[in-house]
Amino acid sequence: MVPLGSSEVSLLGWWRSRSNAARFDFYVRATFYLAYLVLPPLLIIGIAEEVSTVTAVTIVAAVTVHTLLSLRLVHLGIEHHLGNVPFPRRLLVVVLVLTGVVLIAAELAFPHPLPGKPDSPANGVAVLFLMLTITTLSALLRPRTLVLAAAVAGVFLLITAPPGHALATSVMLLLLAFAFRTTLWMVGLIWELDRSREVRANLAVAEERLRFARDLHDVVGRNLSVVALKADLAAQLARRGRDSAIDEMLEVRQIAQDSLDELRAVVSGYRTADLSVELAGARSLLASAGIDCRVIGDVTFDGEPAGALGWAVREGVTNVLRHSEARTCTITLRGKILTMSNDGVTTSSVRFGSGLTGLRERVSALGGSVTATPEAPNRFVLTVELP
Repeated sequence: MVPLGSSEVSLLGWWRSRSNAARFDFYVRATFYLAYLVLPPLLIIGIAEEVSTVTAVTIVAAVTVHTLLSLRLVHLGIEHHLGNVPFPRRLLVVVLVLTGVVLIAAELAFPHPLPGKPDSPANGVAVLFLMLTITTLSALLRPRTLVLAAAVAGVFLLITAPPGHALATSVMLLLLAFAFRTTLWMVGLIWELDRSREVRANLAVAEERLRFARDLHDVVGRNLSVVALKADLAAQLARRGRDSAIDEMLEVRQIAQDSLDELRAVVSGYRTADLSVELAGARSLLASAGIDCRVIGDVTFDGEPAGALGWAVREGVTNVLRHSEARTCTITLRGKILTMSNDGVTTSSVRFGSGLTGLRERVSALGGSVTATPEAPNRFVLTVELP
């Protein structure tokens, strides 16, 4: 049997697995689609009381077709705004033609106001279809073109409806277009910021790799060149039977030993970790990625425990950059207990990857423990405790 709450847990897990940009994108799309579910019924109810049953059914059918086409057009419009699909010109023309046909048909069917009322059913039909059309166009047209379209709709209402009613509806159409277009602009901006944040994190990693490659080349490359020259000179001297070849080879051995020591010094930052240095580096690296990092506590010990916690900081920072959409990160040091907490978790479950597994093995060798757990609503906590 499936537990009653399994669907809720699955839905919650799906929501947590989405990035902040994806969540905002979903919210905006849902807002667009909800307008097509709320507006037509409210306006149709007001019109249905003024027309016959056959006319009401015809209006409902036209609204249904228009809504389905508009929903598809809005979806393509948002995707085009994000650069994923080409501009849907054909479908846009179909929707505009349908809107024009319905407005003209309504004016021909109800050219005069009903007895005792200031307007005719055609005005209600015009308001309904123009609101749906302007909402759809806000996902497709540029701001200037969208304002022009809303102005054309306002002129049509001024010609066919009472002035006060037409003016109020025109203002409402402009506000509707502005609200939806502004929201869509924010969606594009959020996705752009999300991509920029990812690029910035990748650049920070690439910069560190380049630094290591540069240091390795500067230290080892020069010494290997000297070794090659010395070895060639020793070979020539040996062919001539000179004893100085022995001295040259001894120098080659000394250079090789010095190179090995320098190489160990270069990679020491990757094989050992100083806790104080790692904490300062974490704050700087996360800040460069747009993440607010706070460090609470002081380093009061050294040796292997400090090195192990330094590795924990390094691994934690790597996970924050690669596997989260974090905006804040807090590193707390109390004695030999290190806690890293960040928001922006994008998965509902946590598994030990190779980095966390290596950290756990390193800490276990010192008698410590490592725990990595998610916390509601979207935080991830890494705790390393040493005896």
